[in-house]
Amino acid sequence: MNSDFTCGFIGLGLIGGSIARAIRQFYPKSRLMAFEINRDALSAAAADGVIDTPLSAIGKELSDCDYIFLCAPVAENNRNLAELKKYLAPSCILTDVGSTKTDIHKHIEAAGLSDRFIGGHPMAGSERCGYINSRALLLQNAYYILTPCEGVPAAAVNAFKELIASLGAIPLVLDFKMHDYVTAAISHLPHVIAASLVNLIKQEDSPEGIMKMIAAGGFKDITRIASSSPAMWQQICLTNGKNISALLTTYINSLTQIQKEIENAQPENLYAFFDEARRYRDSFIEASSGPIKKVFSIRVDITDEPGALAAVATILALQQISIKNIGITHNREQEDGVLRVEFYEKESIEKAAKILSAKGYTIY
Repeated sequence: MNSDFTCGFIGLGLIGGSIARAIRQFYPKSRLMAFEINRDALSAAAADGVIDTPLSAIGKELSDCDYIFLCAPVAENNRNLAELKKYLAPSCILTDVGSTKTDIHKHIEAAGLSDRFIGGHPMAGSERCGYINSRALLLQNAYYILTPCEGVPAAAVNAFKELIASLGAIPLVLDFKMHDYVTAAISHLPHVIAASLVNLIKQEDSPEGIMKMIAAGGFKDITRIASSSPAMWQQICLTNGKNISALLTTYINSLTQIQKEIENAQPENLYAFFDEARRYRDSFIEASSGPIKKVFSIRVDITDEPGALAAVATILALQQISIKNIGITHNREQEDGVLRVEFYEKESIEKAAKILSAKGYTIY
């Protein structure tokens, strides 16, 4: 791929910043410009050498761009289209990074930009946000779904796929309607279910909070995503509500069926229900990122004495291993290890396990 190209970014937060960093890393000769309402983030990106030209507004400088990434919130992206259209070069490809696609595709069509828009959804992220937390490796081995409009030339789609693949991501082309249905099933619905389950426990718990006290292990794993941004998930439900609602209906029907089988004590059906789920779940591949972020953690046996937890944290800190979360697991019905240590990256697991094992700790 030609390394001499120009990219513009409208918004430079976690995702926009990470894409810009990746392009800078793999294409050092590329020219990058960005408009971001957070002036501190824009100044930092310029100081880091990630962008060449900080922009004070959407303007004529963008007419030099071969690609423009819309990385602002959905509502802002939609509002910016009319102004942006004035400055697009004839061959410029416009793309976004939003997690739902129907809404942006409708606005693109209304703006008359269907001949140049390739929707994008990098299925990577972090609980942390903002340019300050962006990193080039965020896209590594993550699916990056592309939803090109029908009017975009095949050569342009292939060139953009090549660019995304060269950044370490795995491009996958889908129709935008299929994208929204798929993500509703594997990401949006699970978030709704996780939040509803947590709210159920809150409602049904005893005054002493017994459920909350002993909730650990499996319960925390399946409800972890309930800690995601309420504002973000409110917007996702509003922009992809039709698909989420349809899948909720199917899911509620399946719950009603298994409820009947539990009430009627049907052992064969109950076994088949759990066995089918187990076998299908075990067939999932682990190689790539998805919309629900993978947890990188180990479990460590420690003695019940003062300073035991701090000792583990100190050992890892001295080896420059960043800990995302650490704590004692009091309910271990379904897992080994007293101490659960969670990391930000997969690479830290092997390094931490090796170091702690050498110190005599038992690792799970």
